[in-house]
Amino acid sequence: MWIADEWKEYEVIDTSKGEKLERWGEYILVRPDPQVIWDTKKVHKGWKKPNAHYHRSSKGGGEWEFFDLPKQWKISYKELTFNLQPFSFKHTGLFPEQAVNWDWFSEKINSVKGRQIKVLNLFAYTGGATLAAAKAGAAVTHVDASKGMVTWAKENAVASGLADAPIRYIVDDCVKFVEREIRRDNKYDAIIMDPPSYGRGPKGEIWKIEDNIHPFIQLCTKVLSDDPLFFLLNSYTTGLQAGVLSYMLSVELKKKFGGQVIADEIGLPVKENGLVLPCGASGRWEK
Repeated sequence: MWIADEWKEYEVIDTSKGEKLERWGEYILVRPDPQVIWDTKKVHKGWKKPNAHYHRSSKGGGEWEFFDLPKQWKISYKELTFNLQPFSFKHTGLFPEQAVNWDWFSEKINSVKGRQIKVLNLFAYTGGATLAAAKAGAAVTHVDASKGMVTWAKENAVASGLADAPIRYIVDDCVKFVEREIRRDNKYDAIIMDPPSYGRGPKGEIWKIEDNIHPFIQLCTKVLSDDPLFFLLNSYTTGLQAGVLSYMLSVELKKKFGGQVIADEIGLPVKENGLVLPCGASGRWEK
């Protein structure tokens, strides 16, 4: 398992009964987590006095209960700074477990001398991976179907001192964008994608990961340069385990470019017991 264990301003304090107790900077949140199926004692005082608690509904969805939490605040990871706020379905605008992938590809980008690496970040959300790649020296094209998420990513770039970094922000359906890039003969040295399980594009395009992810990987290989550096695929969907990610990347990338594929779970350390909370899986291809 790849563990994001270099955070200073974020931590999973404890987990129990379908929930996780987290510290985001100076604020304590309780949020649901479907991986937490164990029933351990909630000893830590944060369980009784969080700054906010997201309560999941038995009918689907849920709502926040606020005690003492600002509308927006910031936390940092190394040289990056992120704006956070509680919004729809338990989210805060950041997936801290992805830091382990940021570190991996930042090292890959830094290792290349003599040319600027062009990175395509698809389903790019609020820009965690975009900022990490830009900080490492890459030119990044950031694509997301949500105008609000792209605006948030721009704000994170400003907070991280990357307002003038070579980042191109695109509000578009990711599949449609890649199809156009193929027609334009635009190429990238690396691709990052963090696809949702289900979603809709700006014009109502339906995305269902089990049906669409493999054809999309095939499509994306057509915008890779002749000497690509890496391809990162993330999944939070239960059915798409690490082995499935590895299989798809191996079939589509090793056949065409050689290199190697490795896939594993990603996770976050839990402070109270020293164990690790699983947080999905990632597949990595590298030349």
